[in-house]
Amino acid sequence: MWIAGVDEAGRGPIAGPVVAACVVLPPRHTLAGIADSKQLTPAQREALYHAITRHALAWAIGLATPREIERYNILQASLLAMRRAVLALPLPPQRVLVDGKHAIPNLPLPQQPVVDGDALEESIAAASILAKVARDRIMRELDRLYPRYGFAQHKGYPTPLHLQRLQMYGACPAHRRTYAPVAQLRLLATTAEVE
Repeated sequence: MWIAGVDEAGRGPIAGPVVAACVVLPPRHTLAGIADSKQLTPAQREALYHAITRHALAWAIGLATPREIERYNILQASLLAMRRAVLALPLPPQRVLVDGKHAIPNLPLPQQPVVDGDALEESIAAASILAKVARDRIMRELDRLYPRYGFAQHKGYPTPLHLQRLQMYGACPAHRRTYAPVAQLRLLATTAEVE
């Protein structure tokens, strides 16, 4: 029986996409060290990413863009990214374990939300690792496209460095315009234009 775990990364940042991963692990796998991605170092996550993608029965990545986050809100965009990851699997799983308390809308598969799933279910923890590594890679690519902001360092989170650069240079297309620090900046700019 194929049981898939799905999780996302990137709800808190003010820039970049929200990224989800879906993983189907073998029933009796021998992968050690799988844990919630937040408890692992970047080097551990990278090593586990390669191990998981080599040994999983199936895995897939899905994302929702900053414009989709603005349009739907972060919860709905996260669920959209999860849905895309699940539907990108080469074969549909018999059951999907979803990290959190919300089911994925319009998913034509049996599913079960699992609160703190990344700490309780290995397939969800594996998905959290893949989602985090995939998102970090996207943020490093965005750093090459928009080098002023330091995306490779802070991954889009509202750190003092990021907020300082946002004040200096304004928002770029990678920013989530409805998030408070970006929205406030746009509001200040609009107010200044009126005055």
